[in-house]
Amino acid sequence: MLRRLAVASVLVTAACAGQQKPSAGGQPMTKEERTRITNQPAFDVATCQSKPVTLPQPPNQAFLVGALVSARSQIMECLVDPKHRAGGETTKVSVKTRLTEQEATHALTGENLTPEGQKCIQDVVNTLIPLQPLAKGAQPLEAETQFVHERNNSPTVTMGINEGSDFSGTVRLAQAKWCDCYASYTTQAPPLLTARIKLTQASQTPAEVTFEPSGSTEGDQLAACLKEKVAALPAKSSSQELTFPYRFVHFHAQATEPTASMAPELRFLQLELVRNQRTANTAIALGTRENAAATYETLANEYRKNPRKNYELIPKLREKCAALESSAEGWVSAVEAQLTVDQQTTALIHELKAKDPAWADAETASQSSLTKTQADLQTAKQRRQDDANVCKPLK
Repeated sequence: MLRRLAVASVLVTAACAGQQKPSAGGQPMTKEERTRITNQPAFDVATCQSKPVTLPQPPNQAFLVGALVSARSQIMECLVDPKHRAGGETTKVSVKTRLTEQEATHALTGENLTPEGQKCIQDVVNTLIPLQPLAKGAQPLEAETQFVHERNNSPTVTMGINEGSDFSGTVRLAQAKWCDCYASYTTQAPPLLTARIKLTQASQTPAEVTFEPSGSTEGDQLAACLKEKVAALPAKSSSQELTFPYRFVHFHAQATEPTASMAPELRFLQLELVRNQRTANTAIALGTRENAAATYETLANEYRKNPRKNYELIPKLREKCAALESSAEGWVSAVEAQLTVDQQTTALIHELKAKDPAWADAETASQSSLTKTQADLQTAKQRRQDDANVCKPLK
């Protein structure tokens, strides 16, 4: 399981919602392309709720890989900005973390990254996963995770298409700074919202911003907050008047509740993001359990050297064994949460395939993931039972 995490490129086509492809290769745009409004990719509100991960002492590879994978929302948000990508269609980022007695570094390499993009991602991993050198005598530790951004499949802004698209891009790039609007959405993705924006020659900001009713009090409150933000953005129009819709498509990688109002295709993309986060949570839980096991085993070995002399270690053995059992339970719970989203994804794809056979490959991949997670759950449950058997004599 850990190897699957460490080597997998995390690629989710979340930007298909609201993202349209401009002309490529320097070819002149058609009249239709010059007037089409694009630059409205989905926004993952988990970007607003990411918190630094505190590595255990001593750290281990499973925990470290999980921490790196959990930074995906922030890393992919860096790559939305065209200033952070060079001219290629695909951007690849590899984050390699190395810990020794002398160093503690996140080394970043990538393809199609600009210096600004490199800095953005470096700042993300340095902030979300703070490091410190290992204790004297500890073995060096390394972990590596890869991220892939596809310009036509991942959340992307491309400027210079037309004035409506450029303003849409300005809105999308600003969303990551509007976290106060999304503060109440801690367990669920916000609803899809549609605004109508009017730009005029005479106004340096939008002349008008109106939102369609969302169907809920919370959604209308979000719309009111976003309306205020959009209305304050700088805008320009060479036309006397330019009016167009903006679709605020929202996902939430850290959601614990489903969003029933999402269209099935969007729900699939939402589940993919959630699965990535829950996979990260599983690795972190595995790392926590490994640390608890190592701590207990070290103490137990000390006790076994001379049980009569070291009887005073028994209370501490009970304490560490309780921590071991608790961490094993946490690992099982994390895999169960991952299994739930795998089951939801497989069921949804089956529903989508019934309407469109093109989902067949996705169904096969989803079933494979489900089978692997079921096997991981059995492993975690067996380890939990083994830990309980070890601790039973101390109770």
